[in-house]
Amino acid sequence: MSISANLDLLPRIPLAHTPTPIERLNNLSGVLGRGALYVKRDDCTGLAMGGNKARQLEYYFGEALHQHADTILITGAVQSNFVRMAAAAAAKLGLDCHIQLEERVGDTGAAYRQSGNVLLDRLLGATLHTYPEGEDENGADANLNRIADRLRAAGRQPYIIPLAPGHPPLGALGYVRAASELLGQMESLEDEISHIFVASGSGSTHAGLLFGLRSHNWLKPVIGVCVRRDRTSQQQRIKQRCEEIAALLKLENPVRPEDIEIDPITGNIFVSLTNNKLKGDYHGSILKIEENNGKFDSLNFNASTYMAGGEKSGFSCPDNLAFDFSGNLWITSDMSGYSMNKIDG
Repeated sequence: MSISANLDLLPRIPLAHTPTPIERLNNLSGVLGRGALYVKRDDCTGLAMGGNKARQLEYYFGEALHQHADTILITGAVQSNFVRMAAAAAAKLGLDCHIQLEERVGDTGAAYRQSGNVLLDRLLGATLHTYPEGEDENGADANLNRIADRLRAAGRQPYIIPLAPGHPPLGALGYVRAASELLGQMESLEDEISHIFVASGSGSTHAGLLFGLRSHNWLKPVIGVCVRRDRTSQQQRIKQRCEEIAALLKLENPVRPEDIEIDPITGNIFVSLTNNKLKGDYHGSILKIEENNGKFDSLNFNASTYMAGGEKSGFSCPDNLAFDFSGNLWITSDMSGYSMNKIDG
């Protein structure tokens, strides 16, 4: 059976507005001067302001409804987009939602715990819980299970969306499926794409996309930019995720160890701008470039898919280019001359 046929055997509830469009970033491409840069707009998935998690939640909620669950449980950072979108999906499907917020960021004030996604979680009807540790995935999952036990004792039927590895990677299937969508769109681009960049945190988006692309015999580099771990730890995590995807889909794993490329970034990422060429907003609301004490500007690309291509050799900004990856995917035509620069913060 084909990978598409195997995906169709698993429960899925459509939640995302797909296919999301691909746009060419003409202004930024021109400023950088090293070929075309594209973005796949997965910020346009539609569910509670969009983001890449909508694709992942389709399979989690599909399985939850298959199990006749009436309550969803999920854990994440205080300002997690994932838990906000889970609350939205639960509300859309008439399910209760219990959210566990983990303390992953220190030195935050009251507004951090009351505004933004936390406010939206409450507006979407979720019940909030807290967990004191921010980097204890197994402990966070164990506490979710304790909450689920209390709900079962009260007659509810909870379904847990787990955080730690070792569970069926249902969320990754959303990006296994997205790979065929992306490949179809790339065929109509005016530039040939040679590299893909994707944020690599939990590993579901990275592993799913890599597995899907390799299953379709797209063999060019897919580079994960790790926002939480060192290269070795994240490579092992993605390797495990891909093995779990293969087992879940009952397919041979097409991902080789050398396919798992990780660029670890653990601090604040800035673009060095000694010539001040990258001032301003170059692509509407997705791309924002902010001055930092006159020396560095930060580039924030929020929850979209980015690609670059073109005939010019290499893709680099005038000095060093580095990105704040918040669940985003980049694609480029040629990596010669490309360098990542990190300033720890």
